[in-house]
Amino acid sequence: MKQKEKEMEKLKKECLDFCYKHPLYQKGTYPVFGEGPLDAKIMLIGEAPGYHESIKGRPFCGAAGKILDELLDFVGIKRKDVYITNLVKLRPFNNRDPKPEEIKSFAPYLSKQIEIIKPKIICTLGNYSTTFIFQKYGLEDKLQGISKIHGKIFEVENLFQKIKIIPFYHPAVATYNPNMKEILKRDFKVLEKFKKEIIKS
Repeated sequence: MKQKEKEMEKLKKECLDFCYKHPLYQKGTYPVFGEGPLDAKIMLIGEAPGYHESIKGRPFCGAAGKILDELLDFVGIKRKDVYITNLVKLRPFNNRDPKPEEIKSFAPYLSKQIEIIKPKIICTLGNYSTTFIFQKYGLEDKLQGISKIHGKIFEVENLFQKIKIIPFYHPAVATYNPNMKEILKRDFKVLEKFKKEIIKS
């Protein structure tokens, strides 16, 4: 664990140095690197920080974060047991979608976070993180819009272990359309199958 902590601290420093020089950086805001235990079995990956996240420097601490907490609670998983991060570590201006070159510039940091944590399950939240992770793990042929593949389980094998990849709608959809919360709850139920793997004994 000590080794993981050293590696993650080094990566965080490199990432923050990069963020403060990045065109997306805005004075008075913070990069959002990620948080959670480094031995987490499950990793949640959003697309980019929103307004509240960039003010506090924490992932999913605004309205979408409240919904995410509710969804985890619904399936009996504690937030403190999962690692949460984003594909892009800075908030795009006016909450616009991240551009391809922005995703590309931050991708190495997310890839390294995955390498350090070695999660058994990666949950992608929304189209952007789903596209990135599917491409990273050679699942391009399975890639469709989130409305087609949400809540489905895809299994890949890398050098370290088998990883289950489960795409979900981004929790923010339920802030615009309350009916989506039921769909999200139904999708998150799939995690109950893996609770023994997820929850630390």
